[in-house]
Amino acid sequence: MHILDRALVLGAGGPVGAAWMAGLAVRLRRGGVDLGEAELIVGTSTGAIIGAVLATGQDPVRLATPVRTAGATPPQVDGHRLGEAFAVLGGAASNPDEARRRVGRVALAAETGPEQAHVARMRALAGAGQWPERRLLITALDVETGEREVFDRASGAPLPCAVAASTAFPGIYPPITINGRRYMDGSLRSATNAGLAAGARTLVVIDPQAHLFPRELLYRELAAAEAHTVVTIEPDPESIRAFGPDLNDRTAWEPAYQAGLRQAADAAEQLRAAWKTGPDTD
Repeated sequence: MHILDRALVLGAGGPVGAAWMAGLAVRLRRGGVDLGEAELIVGTSTGAIIGAVLATGQDPVRLATPVRTAGATPPQVDGHRLGEAFAVLGGAASNPDEARRRVGRVALAAETGPEQAHVARMRALAGAGQWPERRLLITALDVETGEREVFDRASGAPLPCAVAASTAFPGIYPPITINGRRYMDGSLRSATNAGLAAGARTLVVIDPQAHLFPRELLYRELAAAEAHTVVTIEPDPESIRAFGPDLNDRTAWEPAYQAGLRQAADAAEQLRAAWKTGPDTD
């Protein structure tokens, strides 16, 4: 297995989580910890947006306020289908594979507007149309099989389409067609997909919705990754208050961004030594 010095995993968390991660990344960079230097970046759902920004060398300060595109179609939420999706996911423990397939059928039935409108929104947020040289993995789920697909520079998927697929939560955004298949939000299998970062000496996981869900899956993924040094960053109580009750509430974007800036001071203390030098190796 090829050993990486540093890998970065960016998890799901809706627009609010994206803003918080952007704020973290901005202040960390100013403090000498540039997350974009990771040799591998794994992005899931909203983490795919921030992953694309960092991997392509952009300054995340461009996300201090929500990105707006002229003439863009606003998201068309299908509340009925969104409720169905949450109901299926709430009972997924007994048969998660079948639950993901059922959610895929809900996603296909939802009236959430045209695919290209969502791709355009994600292109504007990610700020890039081409895959970077730096290794970037973006996760999504096949709506028919419920299986995970991992997009990268060699996958034949345009970067904005991969980001759109990874963020296509059923009932909020439409499934995205890539290479003849349709895909939905990568967080429906795992909020972080941290196991994809196996082989890194230092692994940093930023999980905006860590406070909302049990941690057992993440712990299993981290164990499988077998990193020498693992740093997990999750919202502190003050950030959680800034988020509010709905991670899809765009009115909380700027408070969440400011919370990320503030929390980065503590995160830098966790990260600085491992990120700058990496652990000693035998």
